[in-house]
Amino acid sequence: MPGRGSVRPEKVTHVEGLSRSILERPVTALVGIRGVPAAALQSMRRDLRHRQQRIVVATNSSIRHALEAAAKQRPSLAPLLDEVEDQTALLAADGNPFALYQQFLKTRSPTPARGGEVAPRDIVVPAGTTNFKPGPIVGELQHAGFPAAIEKGKVVLKKDVTIVKAGGVISREVATMLTRLEVFPLEVGLSLRAVVEGETFYAPSVLAVDLDAQRAELGQAARRALALALHVGYATPETVPLLLTKAHRSALAVAVAAGYATPETITPLFAQAVREAAAVAKAANFTGT
Repeated sequence: MPGRGSVRPEKVTHVEGLSRSILERPVTALVGIRGVPAAALQSMRRDLRHRQQRIVVATNSSIRHALEAAAKQRPSLAPLLDEVEDQTALLAADGNPFALYQQFLKTRSPTPARGGEVAPRDIVVPAGTTNFKPGPIVGELQHAGFPAAIEKGKVVLKKDVTIVKAGGVISREVATMLTRLEVFPLEVGLSLRAVVEGETFYAPSVLAVDLDAQRAELGQAARRALALALHVGYATPETVPLLLTKAHRSALAVAVAAGYATPETITPLFAQAVREAAAVAKAANFTGT
């Protein structure tokens, strides 16, 4: 049997395999798996495996040893050591860290609080009518801090209330009432704790990009750039057709104003002449009367 200070060969082999997998892929991520049910975790791992992104659940000590070994060849991995805490999994992958973050967001879903959890953000319960029937529930809600009352035979919350501030502990009493109100303040799913791509370290706050807002800003910038280019007459593949159309309209307007006959101006010139003739006839008839 191995001595007290020795390391089992299978553990050494496991750590070496983790280290190799880290160095074989350009993207290394630490994934938080706290609170994820085993069945859900297995499903998420299968989905990631289909994308050629293998997530490995290991002890924190194994992950640290693997990162330390890999960091000798790729020093940029060293900051990940500070993020190995709680329940952690390791992901070595190809691709874009921002796309990976969005992919992990899709694994998260609301879940009820049980009591004792730390609120990740302010838990705000809006005013409105509840589904409760009048009775002891009103006192229970009030005791838990909810502004409950009975109005027109229905239990209502009279105003919006921040029942727990971000960072505060959710009591069991509040958690019970939130669940009964169908307010699920927590999320369950994989969380991307930190990523290293090549030589760059990414914290989750950097990766949390609102893609819809970015697309809207890019669209607005493109429209403004196009308008400016048209205004100054700057020719590009995108503006040339519009500039030619604008020039054609301007030339046509000048030719019509000058009475210059061309195949394109004959019709508007005749229309203008008809209008002017009608105006003269109307004026003559008015004078004659």
